[in-house]
Amino acid sequence: MSVETLFRPFQVKSLKMPNRIVMAPMTRSFSPGGIPTSDVAGYYRRRAEGGVGLIVTEGTVVERPAARNDASVPVFHGEALPEWKKVVEQVHAAGGLIAPQLWHVGSARGQGEDWTPLGRVDSPSGFTTPGNRKLEPMTDEDIADTIAAFGRSARATRELGFDAVEIHGAHGYLIDQFFWSGLNDRADRWGGGTIADRARFGAEVVKAVREGVGPDMALILRLSQWKSHDFAAKNAHDPAELEQWLSPLAEAGVDVFHCSQRRFWEPEFEGSDLNFAGWTKKVTGLPTITVGSVGLDGEFIAAFGGAGSKPSSLDGLIERLERDEFDLVAVGRALLADPHWVEKIRDGRLDELKDFERSAMATLS
Repeated sequence: MSVETLFRPFQVKSLKMPNRIVMAPMTRSFSPGGIPTSDVAGYYRRRAEGGVGLIVTEGTVVERPAARNDASVPVFHGEALPEWKKVVEQVHAAGGLIAPQLWHVGSARGQGEDWTPLGRVDSPSGFTTPGNRKLEPMTDEDIADTIAAFGRSARATRELGFDAVEIHGAHGYLIDQFFWSGLNDRADRWGGGTIADRARFGAEVVKAVREGVGPDMALILRLSQWKSHDFAAKNAHDPAELEQWLSPLAEAGVDVFHCSQRRFWEPEFEGSDLNFAGWTKKVTGLPTITVGSVGLDGEFIAAFGGAGSKPSSLDGLIERLERDEFDLVAVGRALLADPHWVEKIRDGRLDELKDFERSAMATLS
């Protein structure tokens, strides 16, 4: 199929993208002490030079003691901010657009048996997995300070000249921990028996970020049903529950929902072939980003076990985009392996597409 649909411009608020391709956020852990280096700036600049419509950075953590579970994950406060300014300048010099992804890992553990938290761990109800309560629940003061931390990072986003902002509300990290009944059994205003009740924390974070970036900057919220330790988990079990979940978030100020799936082509609910992004657009009326094994024949979780993937057809993706099931397409591993992936797709140089190998995750190519 023609790839022309992928290269239509797209605008939401002040964000004017030349095409529909987003670089998905991918944790890289190449920022010693949380400070991004010149290699990080070069890594993003190369994707801008390669024609990505919008770069969403790796997760960058807000100012809470245990917001990250890896000391080489970048932070988005303090002495890291001048270095993020350099990243923005590099991307803009190459004609690109960039948004930081603001993140808090909550009770999600770091890699390795010797990992220890960088501070007191934040958790809605003290669970590390469903039924396994090992931590103290967050106090009202903890919650208020966390929401304020997102707001401070949002203000920095605007001040540093970023083009949009994304909040990480997916994959079993802190915001998603509040959404999920498996980890949130609070009896106060931050919990409750319905997904609409449990969406309150996420909605308050969105409000703080909206206030921080102002009314004109595009605000993206990344969501998922699956969790890093439970691929079958669901926050919403049917379209009605999906609407209950997303409506408070849309009302709080989300402009675009970034809908993470392991495989973008899989239907979200029985009785329809709409994927997660398709259903989200249907129930909210807002633009959505689809993501999940785009352009590759293997899904990304397998990559952590060493599995590689080969290029695959984009025909099914383009068919869905042409019928407006979703608006934007996020590409992860294919862009990690090859900064020129977008150019090659645009120019029909499919024979030049690269395989994804596990080794690509060990460098900033």
